[in-house]
Amino acid sequence: MADLRTPSGMNPREPRPSDRRPGEKRPGPFGAGGRPAGTIWWVLGFLLLMAVGQAYFLAPAGQAVSYSEFKQAVRSGQVAEVTVGEQTISGQYKKETNGGRSFNTNRIEDPKLVEDLDAAGVKYAGEFVSRWLPEILGWIVPLVLLFALWSFFFRRMGGAEGGVMSFARSKHKVFAEDDVKITFADVAGVDEAEQELREIVEFLKTPRKYTVLGGKIPKGVLLVGPPGTGKTLLAKAVAGEAKVPFFSLSGSEFVEMFVGVGAARVRDLFQQAEAKAPCIIFIDELDALGRARQQSPMGSHEEREQTLNQLLAEMDGFDSHKAIIIMAATNRPEVLDPALLRPGRFDRQVLVDKPDVKGREQVLRIHTKTVKLAPEVELRKVAARTAGFAGADLANLVNEAALLAARKDKPAVQPTDFDEAIDRLIAGLEKKRVMSTKEREIVAYHEAGHAIVATRLPGMDPVHKISIVQRGFGALGYTMQLPLEDRYLMQRIDLQHQLAVLFGGRTAEEIALGEISTGAQNDLQRASDLARAMVTEWGMSDSLGAIAYETGKRSRFLDIPLGPERGVYAEETARLIDAEVKRILTEAHDLARRLLHESRESLETVTRQLLKQEVMEGHELRALLGVPEPVMDSEQGTAPLPPELR
Repeated sequence: MADLRTPSGMNPREPRPSDRRPGEKRPGPFGAGGRPAGTIWWVLGFLLLMAVGQAYFLAPAGQAVSYSEFKQAVRSGQVAEVTVGEQTISGQYKKETNGGRSFNTNRIEDPKLVEDLDAAGVKYAGEFVSRWLPEILGWIVPLVLLFALWSFFFRRMGGAEGGVMSFARSKHKVFAEDDVKITFADVAGVDEAEQELREIVEFLKTPRKYTVLGGKIPKGVLLVGPPGTGKTLLAKAVAGEAKVPFFSLSGSEFVEMFVGVGAARVRDLFQQAEAKAPCIIFIDELDALGRARQQSPMGSHEEREQTLNQLLAEMDGFDSHKAIIIMAATNRPEVLDPALLRPGRFDRQVLVDKPDVKGREQVLRIHTKTVKLAPEVELRKVAARTAGFAGADLANLVNEAALLAARKDKPAVQPTDFDEAIDRLIAGLEKKRVMSTKEREIVAYHEAGHAIVATRLPGMDPVHKISIVQRGFGALGYTMQLPLEDRYLMQRIDLQHQLAVLFGGRTAEEIALGEISTGAQNDLQRASDLARAMVTEWGMSDSLGAIAYETGKRSRFLDIPLGPERGVYAEETARLIDAEVKRILTEAHDLARRLLHESRESLETVTRQLLKQEVMEGHELRALLGVPEPVMDSEQGTAPLPPELR
């Protein structure tokens, strides 16, 4: 069965796109519009006002003149009176000479000043110096200002809203009872998980119902499943149904560069949760915090392990009668520490898997409540075409279809919009590049070979669409197969047929053109991986037996290795494995070659039609080949190969 999410097609190279998601910019502690910025402006205004006041009250009055001008005016009888200060001399001219204007000058050491004043008959007096105003403006006010600034910054660094001194505070988000509007009515496609979590809601609503018989409320619930299946949504739905506070945070928010910060945040989180019990603590991406502990090469535990130790201690320490439920979500349960998964901590592990066809239809109905759909849209057919889609994928599908309809100024979303949105999500964006006539012919033969082999072999998923239009990253064309029903097991005959379909494109080039191209790179890689897995992981080789030779584990929900990819076996065994893989691939290649030789005329017909219209639907292909339309029947088994093709 061809993988729906990676359709067979030409992929001449593997580009490396550098996708970069711009981070969200948040205002800093002195950002525009924030309270700290406003406080700084008030402080600057006060400093300016103090400078103006000092200049007004302490500056000498009158016109500034030089000391020589002042002595000349005294000798010529123009000065009426003066006041002698420690540093300045101020006075007033006579009215009949200079209109009685005031003046001031700097005082210098002059022993004859008093004699000259007496000789000119000038009234003089000493200045009374007030010490309190200069002291206040010069010393006390700056000290008070510095103390105020220090207090302000200390409160900012240690406040609850975050800062340098608040790194030991938990960074969780608290949603009150009425803040969480999500309920189980907003969740679909995960009926088994929903049923498990409804019991948690009953625990939170009526804990006495379960404790009166001596039972204990479960402490922890671990939600495991692939990305995008709705684990976080389910946790919020539990809080919304139970009407209790909801503490939400990520596992990575516990660990910082400072030693002991993570453990302090765990303690702070549980202290606040106990004050608001009954409540729910939800830790997303638990694997960032709860990875299995191991000894550091330096001989000491890492900060993350200390944080995990504190979490284990807190889960053991808090009172189960306070109705605090710890919920966590992860898509990598195999890397979690065994101490987290033992009874008494995460008592229940709930699988949140991808929905089946009925679940996908329910999810689509939820996401299309606010979307205007055309009457001819059948969500059941859309659900059948989206095998392997998670809840997040279906939400994105509905949004893409709505955007495509709006782009074309349609009054409602039509079935063609859903078809185009599915093609975009599976195969990528359509490209408008023009290929040469020779390359278009190569791609057409290649995709026709995939489609004919997939249609001729019994038990294969029917071909839904063939295209020689470039899409995605380097895909020159694709052949899309859609299953008639959800499948959870693959027999050896199914895998052999799938290998033949992968070789169909390259084989068609060999037969029709007498030459091969680089377009089968992705097909050959997938076929080689599948054949090696048949031999080393699934024991489907008669010569090597039912033995698992590859000991390297892979993540259950993510396609990433967890250990060495090659197992521990002898070199002779490695040669036998390589030989067996080559035999399986050669047989699949021969099967594709026999099928295409028998369908030589059909290969030309399909290729010419593809060159003419570029995109061919599955029913058009089956009409050209004279094959009846497939019927969905779960009781129908996989038909064996005809004797001439065995």
